[in-house]
Amino acid sequence: MKRITTDLGSLLSTLDAGAGLAQRNLWLVNLLAWVRGSQESVPAALGRVQLFLDAVEARPELQERLRAWWATLSRTVDMTPLLADFGFAPRTALVSEVAERLRGKLLPSSPETIDASELFSLALPSAFDAQWLCALPEADLHRLVALLSDSPGHDSRWQKVLLDAITYCAGQILSTGFAPELRLRMSEQARASQPFHALIRDVESLRVEVLHGLRTRERLDEAAQRLRERLEACRAATATVYQHFEDNGISVGLVFRLRQLRERILRVRALLDCLLSPTPAASAARLLASLAQVGEERRSLRALLASNSSLLAAKVAERSAETGEHYITRTPAEYRSMVAKAAGGGAVMAFTTLIKFALYALALSAFWGGFWAGVNYALSFVLIQLLHFTVATKQPAMTAPAMAAKLKELDSTDSVQAFVDEVTHLVRSQVAAVLGNVLVVFPAVLGLSLLYALASGGPVLNEAKALQVFESQHLLGPSVLFAAFTGVLLFVSSIIAGWTENWFVLHRIDSAMRYNPRITAALGGARAERWAHFLRENISGFAANISLGFMLGLVPAFAQFFGLGLDVRHVTLSSGQIAAASATFGLDVLHLPAFWWAAATIPLLGALNVAVSFYLAFGLALRAQNVSSSYRSRIYTAIRARLRTAPLSFFMPARRAP
Repeated sequence: MKRITTDLGSLLSTLDAGAGLAQRNLWLVNLLAWVRGSQESVPAALGRVQLFLDAVEARPELQERLRAWWATLSRTVDMTPLLADFGFAPRTALVSEVAERLRGKLLPSSPETIDASELFSLALPSAFDAQWLCALPEADLHRLVALLSDSPGHDSRWQKVLLDAITYCAGQILSTGFAPELRLRMSEQARASQPFHALIRDVESLRVEVLHGLRTRERLDEAAQRLRERLEACRAATATVYQHFEDNGISVGLVFRLRQLRERILRVRALLDCLLSPTPAASAARLLASLAQVGEERRSLRALLASNSSLLAAKVAERSAETGEHYITRTPAEYRSMVAKAAGGGAVMAFTTLIKFALYALALSAFWGGFWAGVNYALSFVLIQLLHFTVATKQPAMTAPAMAAKLKELDSTDSVQAFVDEVTHLVRSQVAAVLGNVLVVFPAVLGLSLLYALASGGPVLNEAKALQVFESQHLLGPSVLFAAFTGVLLFVSSIIAGWTENWFVLHRIDSAMRYNPRITAALGGARAERWAHFLRENISGFAANISLGFMLGLVPAFAQFFGLGLDVRHVTLSSGQIAAASATFGLDVLHLPAFWWAAATIPLLGALNVAVSFYLAFGLALRAQNVSSSYRSRIYTAIRARLRTAPLSFFMPARRAP
């Protein structure tokens, strides 16, 4: 305690109302840092506050210096920005707020400021400040108020500051509520009720009732109640915009503006409660504590991006869930159809594999080699989509959200068993697709390579290149890690697909194609209608296939540029490469250990491609659906029981559909 007293003594000795702006503000920063101490104990901080009050009350000349310092501070530093704008983005754009938070993290702040928001961030920078401010006893608050100001007009000045802050907040609410991009997305009933039109009038009515000398409590309560009801009407009107998002796509920028608007409304409510509180000192302490918590949250860049992208993640997961339902087979007929579609995809990928080796023969630079490989993959994936074939590894990221959506329905034992049935259907579908791809691409590439050898007189790959292919696919090499990384790319392609479809719907591109005069004049009404319908049905698949193709081609090139040594291992493409290398040796390949090591890698490649992309997509869908963790143990127990009792159900369909 002696050390703390010495520190306090040095602080009090430097208190000077006539010091410069920066020195006056720094004194407050240093005082509150001394109160916080090591931030380990709230009672210890409260004890230091009491120690400060005792020290000032014991010395009348120190009281005069403190009052003079406070009078100068309150006259030169504007409190209104702190109460009205602290914690809000200076511009109603998510990108601007991200840049502002990065600036706050990277650049130091100066205490030479008349903005109370900047001074507040320096003086109360941690969540611990919110804790000790909330715990301050009311008696200590009254003592502090008495020390800072003994003039009778102190309460009225505080009321004017609060009223100004309410007015500024209401102006921001009005500006956002009248913005056309939000107003036109509100429901027709919300627009007709015009809740924002009378907001400023209600604020001015409250100001008159608070500052008028002959006011009655009844009229003041009526004015405050009208303002609360108006704020609730504004909140309800803006909430209807979320209903528009459900059907017409989500904009992260608009979500950010809506969240800012909602927080502004909550801030006005908090300021109003503080204004009308019978215990203004305690209310002011609680308000400052909440602002300290807001300041702590505003420094988090991750929280900003997570909160404002959650709705977009939910919509992306929802759209992926709708697509993923098509990839789950439940009957023997659907299972056979999946095998046939996968076989068709494998046949197309056989040509993709040979074209890849032809591009290698051109000896292009790393970038252009990766670019044209990406074009090859993208065109192949799009062709497979248009032919209604399938590539096994693209399914998991789409089917995971469909599975997660069913988790919200697990309210009984029967529903749990039904979900386990869906898991078996999903695993069977993946097995069918992988087998269909691999069992066709291998013989197809082998046959095409032999035909090429007969026609040209030489193999597709020379022996050195063929051995290099085997070594690159070796089970004990990095192929397993590369396959897991490829699963990440598969997941990313599904996110791009969901985002692109959301963007397509949000900007009503299909409607523009149907009715835009220039487009209909060029294509004709019927053709424009067909193209609009075609793109609406296939835009997600195009985005997934094209993005995946270019990632498979270009990511290794960029990784090589940065010296990362990353590569991709797609089970279907890898199977085709091994087949092309096998054709070089003919039947003698069966005597090569390198061939068998590479062949043994194929099941692991497929498993990791599927498992990693499914795991990432399933986790995103769980967060987007807000599924509680209590269901998971029930699911795992039920799946283990099914594995014990009917393991073949995960690989082969029942003879008759349930």
